[in-house]
Amino acid sequence: MNVISVLPHDAALIAHVSDGTGLILVDRITDSFGMSKSQLAETAGIASESIFKSARSRSRKTQSRLREMLEILGRVEEWSGGPKQAMSWYRAQPIPAFGGRTAESLVKEGRATAVREYLDHVALGGFA
Repeated sequence: MNVISVLPHDAALIAHVSDGTGLILVDRITDSFGMSKSQLAETAGIASESIFKSARSRSRKTQSRLREMLEILGRVEEWSGGPKQAMSWYRAQPIPAFGGRTAESLVKEGRATAVREYLDHVALGGFA
């Protein structure tokens, strides 16, 4: 009998854009979402050099910010209709519980945990 392991959507998305060691690869993100490296840097709220320079893209800070963004995208991907729609939601959809701010703006100011908790609350049937 085969046992199938099901990853949560956020873990599956991160696995898709990571190498075998868990390092998030910038080129895989840009390919998956059809965006340039400059657009990715802007979306993640990090300096362009952090994306364009290989050594900086591997830094703890860059990897952490990319992981935060991907965790949120993975949580909304299924109900938004796919990866590109999830990115559109992330960048443009105002979240009433945060005064109409977007997930992107909240992640940029270090509030990714609050966005993930909000999404968990909504997923459990809570009000937006």
